[in-house]
Amino acid sequence: MAISDINEYAHLTDADVDALGAELDMLRREIESSLGEKDRRYLRRTIYAQRGLEVLGRAALFGSHRRSLWLLGAGALSVAKIIENMELGHNVMHGQWDWMNDPEVHSTSWEWDMVCASPHWKHSHNYIHHKYTNVLGMDHDVGYKILRVTRDEAWEPRRAFQPFFNLMLAATFEWGIALHDLELKEVITGRKPMDQAKPEIKLFARKALRQLGKDYVLYPAMTGPNFKHTLTANLTANFVRNLWAYVVIFCGHFPDGAEKFTAATLEDESQGQWYLRQMLGTANFDAGPALAFMSGNLCYQIEHHLYPDLPSNRLAAISVRVRELCVKYDLPYNTGSFTMQYLRTLRTINKLALPDRFLTATTDDAPETASERRFDSLPNRGSGGLKTSLAQLREARRAKKRLR
Repeated sequence: MAISDINEYAHLTDADVDALGAELDMLRREIESSLGEKDRRYLRRTIYAQRGLEVLGRAALFGSHRRSLWLLGAGALSVAKIIENMELGHNVMHGQWDWMNDPEVHSTSWEWDMVCASPHWKHSHNYIHHKYTNVLGMDHDVGYKILRVTRDEAWEPRRAFQPFFNLMLAATFEWGIALHDLELKEVITGRKPMDQAKPEIKLFARKALRQLGKDYVLYPAMTGPNFKHTLTANLTANFVRNLWAYVVIFCGHFPDGAEKFTAATLEDESQGQWYLRQMLGTANFDAGPALAFMSGNLCYQIEHHLYPDLPSNRLAAISVRVRELCVKYDLPYNTGSFTMQYLRTLRTINKLALPDRFLTATTDDAPETASERRFDSLPNRGSGGLKTSLAQLREARRAKKRLR
């Protein structure tokens, strides 16, 4: 099922993994020592652009009874919300700009434009997800407790509705993220004490009410007779932002080859093994400058997971070096077109809605589920490193099909 021995799966020795970790540590120090004014200007330009788009959108909606101004307002707000969530909120709250010592863009003070309270997100994402990336039973982002994305999770009848749940999650992604850290199911069943849950629920309620009041009462009321038009424009902007954030995040975590791990991999895990788990458990998608910016540079999800607190504008350059390391250590670099990475993710979600008896791949060698046992059929478990062995495995499958 999931990977329990990451060194064996990666076809690397302890010395190899330590050497890989040392090279990645060196790359971190190199980037940190070069941060400066150019990075500050990038952040400031991003903030000014985002605020300018929001002002444009809000101003246009004063005339939103005209279709052209409604489209301009809804479009500008959609882009502004995407930039605020992806390139600003997500990255600022990772501490990527804490080195500037600017309270306006510090991880401890930023509150983003969505219903999820920032302390809840920082706990579930920065701490749980990035520390325990794709470790079954520990990283709650593996399926977000609503989707089955690995064969390691047993099929249940409710999984038959998974394609519908996926659509609902996409449309309401900010609410899914907001409720993620509250663990309401554990509260209801008594596994999470009420005295711990109560302040968390209050914080969520306050944040959600502020967002609802701002987007669906205050701003629409400010446009007077255009209240209804502004309300629908705000609904549209939030929907577009939710859908975009969902697709970007899912493309980085659930395409083919984004591996899952058992808790055994955490035992005495070295820094090099942690790096390796991030490299094998995440995925990129190919993007030009515009798509990279609009994704919060999460088209470089591998690099982001290696260095979650390094500024996002540096990830493109870091990716060149990470690719070189993948070649050096014969590791796969999981990337593909934006469309293909999402289609692969969607195939996994829809496929795993079915009971296991309808699935043909083994539980150790499927696009969405793999373990170190996937190489047992190869002579000497494959020659060379992981990337080479995966290629040999694919060729062996093709040869087997030709013989049928």
